[in-house]
Amino acid sequence: TKARFANDMVARVKILTKNNCTNINLVELPRPMTKLEALQYLAETGNFSGDAAYAIANKTAEKTKVAKRAEIRVAVKPTKVAAKSKVSTKVEA
Repeated sequence: TKARFANDMVARVKILTKNNCTNINLVELPRPMTKLEALQYLAETGNFSGDAAYAIANKTAEKTKVAKRAEIRVAVKPTKVAAKSKVSTKVEA
C-alpha cells in the first residue's frame, strides 16, 4: 500500500489499471495543496485504516523530514551600537 500523488486523475487511473493495481482509493482534494498539506489533510479527514493509514503516516513522516531539512536557517549576529555622538544643528533664517 502506497500513497501516490497526481495532477490528473484520469491519467493516474489508467496507469494504475495498466499495472494491475487493485483496491484503489482516490481522493480529490478541496484545493491545490503541497504533498505535505495533502497528507495532513488525508490524515485529519480521511477514514483510512490498516495499511492505508500506515502508508499515509509513513509518507507524512518522510515529507516532514524533507521539509525540515529544506528550511533555511539564518544566523542573526548582534550588531554593535555606535557610541552616542553629539550632533549640532544650526537653523538659519
